[in-house]
Parts: sequence; structure tokens; C-alpha cells
Amino acid sequence: MNHVPVLLDAVLAALKPRRGDVVVDCTVGLGGHAAALLKKIGRKGRLIGLDLDPANVEAARARLPAATIVHANFAALPTILAEQGLDGADAILADLGVASPHIDDPARGFSYRRPGPLDMRMDPTRGEPAYRLLDRLSEDQIRDALLELGDEEDAAEIARLIAERRPLRTTTELMELVCEARDFTVERAAGAKLHPAARTFQALRILVNRELANLERLLAVLPSCLHPGGRVAIITFHSGEDRRVKRSFRDGVNAGVYAVADGPAVASAEERQANSRAGAAKLRWAGKES
Repeated sequence: MNHVPVLLDAVLAALKPRRGDVVVDCTVGLGGHAAALLKKIGRKGRLIGLDLDPANVEAARARLPAATIVHANFAALPTILAEQGLDGADAILADLGVASPHIDDPARGFSYRRPGPLDMRMDPTRGEPAYRLLDRLSEDQIRDALLELGDEEDAAEIARLIAERRPLRTTTELMELVCEARDFTVERAAGAKLHPAARTFQALRILVNRELANLERLLAVLPSCLHPGGRVAIITFHSGEDRRVKRSFRDGVNAGVYAVADGPAVASAEERQANSRAGAAKLRWAGKES
């Protein structure tokens, strides 16, 4: 798998991992960031990697035999640390993006470019798939989700068509409906710089996986999970995520929970050109007093 971790240099600069540190990668994915962190902490260090996606867990375990990889939601971080016999970590990372190979797997239902079931669950063993969510939500609830989680300017028309034509069962059905609502032909959409269905699919993925609620929980427990002098870095790809991280870190500094916070760091022009995923990425970090 050709996996390139975003903002890797910024992650290392923010977390400053040292030999012997305990590091948690809350979204280990395919192990790109974790591999670099492992090199920094050495054999005396310990890396705990978490992921909701069983396929990511399997891939990370194969790539990172020196790490402890756990199939878990990062919202349960305090419990996971306790189960590992740890009282905290020196560095914590959360990359809120999704591993591209799994997004592009049509069987997972994330992709608007390839036909597949309308699922979108990061953990396919639990939770409610996207098609069931669209079946039960009201038109107003769908519209509000597209606005809040996708910044979708045509949210009202898309929600109206979904409510009118459901049940929808495939990614192709939803993609074609969004193209119609936004006055795109499927052929024109395929060549667009930003596919007209991209924001709708993003919003549904966030909703299906309760990503904002999980992020809020992680932000609330982070200070109690960091050792003195510890640092946390979070990479976001959506304005709703970034606002929450910025507010939490700012409020933490004002309350004396964190000693310092900084960001956002963004990708260089060179990184954006080499890795399209880096274009929307923002990294913010905060640190506790030693």
C-alpha cells in the first residue's frame, strides 16, 4: 500500500518524541506516523496504536511488530491506557483523516467514484451503515448534517431529493442524486477539481462514525492522559474538527491545563503537490507544564 503520512515533519516537531517515551497514536491507520515515532523513541520506548478499522489494525500489526496495536475507539483512551498498565503518555497523536486505501475500497462504501454498498462504517463490525441512517433521519436532519459536517451549500436540495427518493442503497445512487441536485452531469462531475458529491460523502462519513462526538470526548480526556511535560498533536481535515481542537487547546491554556498551544501548521506547496490529502490538513498541538 502506498501510504504517505501527512504533515510528518510537523508532527515530529510538535511532539518532540524522545528515547524511552510512551507514545499513543490514536489513529494508527496504516502506520505511517507511528513508524516514524517508533524510530524516535527507540527500543526502550513504547508505542500504543489505536484504530477503529479492523483492516487498519491488521495492517499496522504487520508493519509495526514492536508496537501494541489495539482495535478501539480513541474516545476510550483512559481505559485503554489503564488496560496497558500505563498511567499516561508523553506524546499523543490523532490524525483525523481516513486511510486512503480503505476509502478507495468500493466494498466499504466510502467512495463516490466507484460503485459499492452505501455503508461508510470505519468499523464494519458495529454501528449503523449510512443507508440506514438516511432511511430514518428527517429531511431537516439530513440538511443540517450536510451543512454542519460538509459545508455543503446545496444541502437543502440534496436533503429534499434524498427524502423523496429513498431508500438509497449504493454509493452510485447517492452520487448521481447529489450531481442532479447540484446541476452536474455525472460526466462533468468526474472531471471536476472537487467532485460535487465530495462534501455530502464527507458529512455522511462523519455522521455514521460519530466522529465529532468521539473527538469531543478525546479532547475532554487528553489532559488526564498526558504525563507532565507531555504533548498532544491533532491533525484535522474539516473546519468543524479544527474549530473544536482550537477551542479546546485555547481554553486549556486559559485554565492552566496546558502550558502552551500552537498552530495551525499546514502542508508546504511541495507536500501538497506530492500528496493531495495534505491540502486540507491542519495540525494543532498543546503541551503540559513539566
